[in-house]
Amino acid sequence: MFTVQETGGDATSLSKDILLVFYTLPERKERIKEWMEHITNRFKGLKVRWVSAINPDHTIVKPTDLASDIWDGVTMLSTSTPPPAELIPNVRFVHVNSAGVDKWLNHPTYQNGNVLFSTSNGIHAPQIAEWVIGAWLSHQHIFMHYLSNMKTGTWEAPFAAAVNDSTGQRIGILGYGAIGRQCARLASALGLEIYAYTRRKRDAPESRKDDSYCVPGTGDPDGILPAKWFHGARKEVINEFLAQSLDLLVISLPLTPETRQIISEEQFEILSKNKTFVVNVARGGHINQDALQKALETGQIRGAAIDVTDPEPLPSEHPLWRAPNLLITPHVSWKADQVLDRHLDILELNLEKLATGKPLLNVVNRKLHY
Repeated sequence: MFTVQETGGDATSLSKDILLVFYTLPERKERIKEWMEHITNRFKGLKVRWVSAINPDHTIVKPTDLASDIWDGVTMLSTSTPPPAELIPNVRFVHVNSAGVDKWLNHPTYQNGNVLFSTSNGIHAPQIAEWVIGAWLSHQHIFMHYLSNMKTGTWEAPFAAAVNDSTGQRIGILGYGAIGRQCARLASALGLEIYAYTRRKRDAPESRKDDSYCVPGTGDPDGILPAKWFHGARKEVINEFLAQSLDLLVISLPLTPETRQIISEEQFEILSKNKTFVVNVARGGHINQDALQKALETGQIRGAAIDVTDPEPLPSEHPLWRAPNLLITPHVSWKADQVLDRHLDILELNLEKLATGKPLLNVVNRKLHY
């Protein structure tokens, strides 16, 4: 554990705070120490504790594994894993290291309206969008087929397989947030037509702007890329969106009670009309996995790529591992060497906003849970 407390910087409302960062990536010790010293010098009196949530053998450290003194006096917390409420009785601000808060919904601290919550929405968008487009291109250009040929030393005649490029095809992005917008940016460069779905109506240019954290030079900040927008929470609206002859569907929604199993038998039947390729980089709970299995085995969809499952890890005996035309990765699309620096950036920005009484970035709406 790193602990740093300095006395420099301007006096701020953080002078009596203790920030605990419980971070689930291997430590870059010099970068972390540099940031902690910078933060404690900037905010007079602020104390920062940093604990890695990864053991040397890559297993996860649970909040309850930490020594009790690590939790003493903590008033601000940055974490991916919710600790028991009794460990954080004095917390006034929680920054969730992931883009969603689905793990927090029934947590007493989350249900306390006096505790501010923000998320890391936006810091994972570039790498997740690359995963999405990479999975799509791999399918379109049948890379897995040629990989199997390599294992047998088979040189196949170049005219034996059909290959489709992306130009003129259509991508539907179910959840047009930071990740969805960067998917749109990359898809646009490939020549795909973009259809966007959001829960809230965005019929005016100002309403289509992105108000979340955005890595410079990425995304669709002004919301100008979609050729068509859809909105609403009713199933009929979702089904109308899915019925738009989509070649590629990207699921990038927050997981809430409203969006759980938003894609099931009925939706796969709709997608079957164009044999849509389905990508899920949100949460495993968005898709009825039995329905996905059936859709792949019966050819309702041309294929799928999922970085998330329900449960996680996906048991080795689960039938999805053997489903045709399916790519499964173990919830890794968010990973990139740049994640730590982006996390530190948004955390500092929100500390500054707390210190100056300004609205936070990515503040969580406790009614909609994102």
